[in-house]
Amino acid sequence: MTCTDFLAKLTDFFDGTVPPDLMAEVEHHIAECKHCEVVLDSTTKTINIYRDHELYDFPPDLQQRIEAKVMARCAALKSPPQSEKAHTR
Repeated sequence: MTCTDFLAKLTDFFDGTVPPDLMAEVEHHIAECKHCEVVLDSTTKTINIYRDHELYDFPPDLQQRIEAKVMARCAALKSPPQSEKAHTR
């Protein structure tokens, strides 16, 4: 099993619909591939947070930095790239 195969089966893994023979391959891949182990772990934690509706308080400075980055990214997505701006003048 490759990382691409694993990622393609990730939703099935969480849904519990991976056939037993394929599940053995998935488990073997996770045991051998640290990257996919991290993906599985972080996805599992994210699902559990949303499922349990856990709220986390960030320190104010971290919260402000995150909000600033998100807002900057949103603004960048709304405006045309620099190359398009140069052509419209």
